[in-house]
Amino acid sequence: MSSFSTSSSTNFMFLYFFFFFLNLPFSNSLLKSLPINATVRRAPRQLSVNYYAKSCPQVESLVGSVTSNMFKEAPASGPATIRLFFHDCFVEGCDGSILISGSKELAEKDAEDNKDLAKEAYEGINKAKAMVESKCPGVVSCADILAIATRDFVHYVGGPYYQVKKGRWDGKISKASRVHQNLPQSNSTVDQLLKLFSSKGLTPNDLVVLSGAHSIGFAHCKQFVNRIYDYKGTKKPDPNMDPRLYKALKMTCPQFGGNVDIVAPFDVTTPFSFDNAYYGNLEAKLGLLASDQALSLDPRTKSLVQELAKDKHKFFQAFATAMDKLGSIGVKRGRKHGEFRKDCTMHHE
Repeated sequence: MSSFSTSSSTNFMFLYFFFFFLNLPFSNSLLKSLPINATVRRAPRQLSVNYYAKSCPQVESLVGSVTSNMFKEAPASGPATIRLFFHDCFVEGCDGSILISGSKELAEKDAEDNKDLAKEAYEGINKAKAMVESKCPGVVSCADILAIATRDFVHYVGGPYYQVKKGRWDGKISKASRVHQNLPQSNSTVDQLLKLFSSKGLTPNDLVVLSGAHSIGFAHCKQFVNRIYDYKGTKKPDPNMDPRLYKALKMTCPQFGGNVDIVAPFDVTTPFSFDNAYYGNLEAKLGLLASDQALSLDPRTKSLVQELAKDKHKFFQAFATAMDKLGSIGVKRGRKHGEFRKDCTMHHE
């Protein structure tokens, strides 16, 4: 399991259990849009907001026409696409390599860590690519389309609207074997998370801020079952878990033989709104994953968790800046390292 998880088969019966036992408000507000223009750091010179100003000036509206329909028809495509972008950028850089379907060998999307990525995420990017190709053939990379679509979905679920820098080429390498060690796991320690994020050029603050994407989305029982029954081999539950959360999770996720499709929300108070409640939940020991809860316990990350829990505006500004940094990881340029795929699933041999 890694950051930005979701499921295409959300079991809402679970949610009813969940909110009954937690006695917490259930928010159904899907759209609390709060456009904020954040000041973002300077990305590598090759990326720019106006990269397609002459070659495909309408690229953002073309992608937007697809993402808005996807969000209405399949809301799971929101958190799924955000997670897809994160998984793409952390493995080989932001180069669309996660979109490739394996032929000769297993590709990134075939890796165990990516197997529960909702199909709606891939479908949305492929539809957006087809739309862009119909108007601007051979011009816009799949990597840039994924970056634009991710921003759209962040905004649709109530998060900040930010400018997306473009100019990424599509990568030529996509190997399942390179995935696991490059993604956070549900039981990662803060030490492990900081080391991984640092290897991508991201700071401890970026770790805390980007983890806030868990304001939406869901995780399967297998990602947190050990916290309920056998935390760190103790045969006991995680002591850093609110008893109400423990009770709700235990009822729905048995230690063995449970329904593999059952999911729980990362944010138990406002699971469908992108907001800063995620951080308040961590302070209240209502974090779903051990890797999330650890952020509020470690002195290196605790103070920022507390700050963001108090200030939604600060979180939105910080998230926009961090997404700009995330989108700049390992950018490919030039024919030696990249290409512009007409079909995002097919690498040019």
